[in-house]
Amino acid sequence: MTYVLTFLPWIVYAVLPSAHWQWAALAGLAVAVGVIVKQRAAGCRPDALIIESGSALFFAALAALAFTDPDSALHPYSAALSSGVLTLIAGASLALGRPFTLGIAKQSTPPEIWAQPVFVRTNTVITAVWTLAFAATAAVLAVLAHAGQGHSTAATLVQIAGFVVPMVFTRRYVADVQARAGQNVPQ
Repeated sequence: MTYVLTFLPWIVYAVLPSAHWQWAALAGLAVAVGVIVKQRAAGCRPDALIIESGSALFFAALAALAFTDPDSALHPYSAALSSGVLTLIAGASLALGRPFTLGIAKQSTPPEIWAQPVFVRTNTVITAVWTLAFAATAAVLAVLAHAGQGHSTAATLVQIAGFVVPMVFTRRYVADVQARAGQNVPQ
């Protein structure tokens, strides 16, 4: 459920009609801010809200652009752009040595496990897979947008796969690591 909440702003943006992208961007911003407020009130640390914080910034900028220039040439590429931004957020978290999944995993893991190499490595691998999935999704969506299919059923299916594939990988990889290590490394 944590990942669904993390990516809820992007899901909301993706399912709202693209003809009203300014309102979809505003809805994404509202949901991102709502998720941050809810998570902080529940005691979430800022390191568990990397994607959410980046989401709020992205949707604020996108809403400003969409309301200022509703016919922007970026509109057909907005889905590709959103996956590209997720790639940058996730990739930056890796580059800074703070994989975004690490903060999420800490929410359901005892503090004594946080510094264990297997825990850190597991989250580094998971974040790398999410980053690659976002990058692949952005690339395919850009190709679809260039072909005039940026807001097509195919594009929607690509966006869904871009979230489902790394979610499934995360669950399976964590289960495999736990089985091999014989210890609890929840995700």
